[in-house]
Amino acid sequence: MFIAGIVSEALLYSCFSVLLGSFIMSLIPKTARPEIKIPKSILLAAALGIAIFSFLPVLKIVLYIYEDLGLGYTLKSVLTNFEVGKTWVSTGLISLILFIYLIPIKLEQKPLFALTGLAFTFILIASLGWSSHAASLSKLPGFLTHTAHFLAITTWVGVLLVVSWFSKNHDNWLTFLKWFSPLAFLCLVITAITGISLMTFHMNLTDYVNVTTISYGQSLLIKHLAIIPLLVFAFVNSFLIRKRIKKDPSYNPLSWAKLESVIVLVVFSITGALGQVSPPHELSRMLLTEGTSKIFSLFHPGEVIFPLSFSPGIISMTLFGMALVFLALIIFTFIKKAPKVLALLMSLLFILTGYIAFMMSIT
Repeated sequence: MFIAGIVSEALLYSCFSVLLGSFIMSLIPKTARPEIKIPKSILLAAALGIAIFSFLPVLKIVLYIYEDLGLGYTLKSVLTNFEVGKTWVSTGLISLILFIYLIPIKLEQKPLFALTGLAFTFILIASLGWSSHAASLSKLPGFLTHTAHFLAITTWVGVLLVVSWFSKNHDNWLTFLKWFSPLAFLCLVITAITGISLMTFHMNLTDYVNVTTISYGQSLLIKHLAIIPLLVFAFVNSFLIRKRIKKDPSYNPLSWAKLESVIVLVVFSITGALGQVSPPHELSRMLLTEGTSKIFSLFHPGEVIFPLSFSPGIISMTLFGMALVFLALIIFTFIKKAPKVLALLMSLLFILTGYIAFMMSIT
C-alpha cells in the first residue's frame, strides 16, 4: 500500500498538472508559444485519473476497518460519514463531469472551452485542499494554504509538462519564455511561502533536524534536496537557453525542458512518499511507539537524545562541496553540450551526496 500510495499521489499531481497546463496553453496566443497538439486521450485520462488516484485515501480507511463491519457497509459509511469520503464523492462527480465535457470539444476552437476546463480544475483543486491534512488541523487557513500551494505547483509544472512533451516545434520560444519565466518565478515564490507555512501545521521549523529521526523528516529532507537541482534546471531553461537561442535560433530547447519535467516527477514521487507517513505532531511519543527511521539508524545507531544539532565536520563539509560541484556540472553539461543524461545523473548524485552530508552533520 505504501508504494501504491506514492505512485497514486505522483500520478494525481501529474493529472492536475496536465489539465491545468493544457487549459492555460490553449488560452495563450499562438504567436506566444510553440505549436502544441495535446491528444484528446491524454486529457480524458487526466480527468478520469483524478477520480481514480484521489480514491486511495478512502480505500486505505476501508481496508483498515472493513473486517469488522463488512466491505459494502464500510465503503458506504466512509463515503457518507467521513470527511475524506464525502470529499471524494464530490471530486469523483466533478471529474466525471469534466471527462464528459472534454469528449466532444476541441480546446483550440474557442477560449471559452479552456476557461470552463480551468474552472472545473480549480474546483477540483479546492476540493483536494478542503480534504487536506492541513485543513483538518486548521480549517480555513489550512485549506487556503494547501490550495494555494498545490495550485502554484501544478500551474508551473503543468505548463512545463505540456510545452516539453506536446510541442510540435520550438517556434516562438523566446516569446514563450517572456511570459512563462515570470509566471514560473511567481509560482516558485508562492510555493516556497506556502510550503514553509504547511510545515508549521505539522512541526516547529526549529525541529527540522530532530524530525529527521522519523520517516516524515527523512522524506521531507530528500524532497527539499530534490528541489535544488530542479531550480538549477529552471535556471538553465529560463536564462541560459534564452542566450543560446539568441545566438543560434535553430537550437531546440525541448530536450532540456523534458529533463526538467523528469526531475519534477521525481519530486512528485517523493511528495507522494511524504503523504504516506505520519507527520510529527508529537515527536517523542512517535519515537516511543514507532522507533527511529531505519535509514536514520544507519547513520546514528543507538539511543536518540534530543535536541539534535546540525554541526558539519570536515567529512560532511567535503561532501557538501562535492554536492555543489555536481550542481555546477549540470550547468557545465549544458554549456559544453555533453550528453543530457549526464545532467540527470549529476542531479541524482547531488541528492545522494547532499543527503549523506546532511545526515553526517547531525550530532
